[in-house]
Amino acid sequence: MEYDSGSAELNEQIAKWLQWDQNEKTREEIRTLADQQEWEVLRGRLLQRLTFGTAGLRGVMQGGFNAMNDLVVIQSAQGLAKYLLKCYPTAEERSRGIVLGYDGRYNSKRFAELSACVFLNENIPVWLYSRTVATPFVPFAVLELKCLAGIMVTASHNPKEDNGYKVYWTNSAQIIPPHDKNIQTEILENLEPLASSWNLDLLLSDQLRDPYDQMVELYFRKLQANVPQTFIRDYNTGSTSRFVYSAMHGVGYPFVQKAFECANLAAVIPVPEQRDPDPEFRTVKFPNPEEGKSSLVLSMRLANETGCDVILANDPDADRLACAEKDAKSEWRVFSGNELGALLAWWSIRCYREQYPDRSLSDCYLIASTVSSKMCRSIANVEGLHFIETLTGFKWMGNKSVELLSQGKTVLFAFEEAIGFMFSPTVLDKDGVSAACHLATMACYLRATSNQSLADKLNELYDIYGFHCTIASYHFCYEPPVIERIFKRIRNMAPGDGVPKDASYPQAIANGRFKIADVRDLTTGYDSAQPDGLAVLPTSSSSQMVTFSFENGAVITLRTSGTEPKIKYYAEMCAQPGQRDWAGSRATLREMVDAIVEELLQPKENNLTPRSD
Repeated sequence: MEYDSGSAELNEQIAKWLQWDQNEKTREEIRTLADQQEWEVLRGRLLQRLTFGTAGLRGVMQGGFNAMNDLVVIQSAQGLAKYLLKCYPTAEERSRGIVLGYDGRYNSKRFAELSACVFLNENIPVWLYSRTVATPFVPFAVLELKCLAGIMVTASHNPKEDNGYKVYWTNSAQIIPPHDKNIQTEILENLEPLASSWNLDLLLSDQLRDPYDQMVELYFRKLQANVPQTFIRDYNTGSTSRFVYSAMHGVGYPFVQKAFECANLAAVIPVPEQRDPDPEFRTVKFPNPEEGKSSLVLSMRLANETGCDVILANDPDADRLACAEKDAKSEWRVFSGNELGALLAWWSIRCYREQYPDRSLSDCYLIASTVSSKMCRSIANVEGLHFIETLTGFKWMGNKSVELLSQGKTVLFAFEEAIGFMFSPTVLDKDGVSAACHLATMACYLRATSNQSLADKLNELYDIYGFHCTIASYHFCYEPPVIERIFKRIRNMAPGDGVPKDASYPQAIANGRFKIADVRDLTTGYDSAQPDGLAVLPTSSSSQMVTFSFENGAVITLRTSGTEPKIKYYAEMCAQPGQRDWAGSRATLREMVDAIVEELLQPKENNLTPRSD
């Protein structure tokens, strides 16, 4: 049946969808919308396309080219396969294959299997995990099996309606430009699905193998080797410390359970309602431990019942780690990603010195994203190692690690404030499984050697390296034009003839009380702190990111999320070692954050919804 929507372009896209989509559910979804003449809905579904970027794909699961579904996944796999064949044209290169994994979300396994068929049809061998895995096991397998690329089907901590497609390149780090744009080009040039792409019988091919047993065994062997044996023997073995653990309805439990076993840690006490994969995420509003106490209600209840003082929680694909600790007043403190980053950075140096007491730290590196705390920089300055700042996202930290490793350098630790941690380059991405093991080992070590809690140790680090106060949160904004308007206004706060470029940005906040010294805009590539006015870090016009450095030493960044409808803000005040007015620093930063949100984001005028927790 032909439809007349009043638009030849939309008519064509409706016809293509109904011709190409072999999934009964999503094909019927689009047909029903066309029968009901829901042309505006169909414009959004079919005239826009889910764009393949450096985060891969992520979107709601429904019919349409602007969503995650069988057809879009097949088109994406076809494009990636064609790009791999261009980059690696020989049969010998192609034989290295590709590895695919999936989490416990709706359709994750199917999307992985459909993708596998596309690669098999191109005579590219496939390593397909036979059961759900934590995301880190895909880049780990790319590295260990020397594959051409890897795909993890996951939407991480997004709502249950969403799914996604995270792609790792040959170096086992997430893709960065120009690969993302080149893959998108190949997708657009190979949109029509081959009939064979829908044929799951290809999964019986002898070119499809399961890496699960081999990779899981090797992963834990390497994890165990990264924990100093003296710490395992002297502090983990026999420790009375126990840890409540939440998998947040995701895939993490069996892997964290095995990690604790490898390190001779007492078995975790899992939150039973959240232990196993559940695509409905029944007990949490958002399956994201980054949300804080609201996501850890059941964990805290179980910890109180069992007498545990520390809670560990992964997000559903187990690449992030949250931690909470009970204080002396029996109140729970949820550590921020920046606080955990400071603790694990210190621990990475402590472990390295334990394993290699005769080696210098002069070739060792700590890495953090630009919106994360500069505590790692302070530690590196004092301890005599290097600190590198990258753009936001582990794709940048992973690729920077590859570069450093190729130069014979040692990467001890990398982190981002969104509770993502890379402890050693065994996995060149964030890894919530290894982070849980190392954090628990650190807790046992601190209790045994100095009777310190994690909070006690953090305060000690602040004394040594300087207090670093951070505030990070966000507002929801579901209308892209509103986001554009907000940032356009920020860039044009003081317009006028003859005004220099940087003067169009705000000069101060809070009625002039806090003066801005420098502005860096990674959307436009401008940086007033540089002699030539050009930003050093890479820029991207497709995302918004502006950083203000204040005369009092505070730094505040406003940016949009690449995967969620959020405007995020990150603020930090760095004190000098020995400076003790921590409460004053916190109060000042809080006042500055409140001012910048009200004056620049204008949440009431722009109908922004604040974070609930």
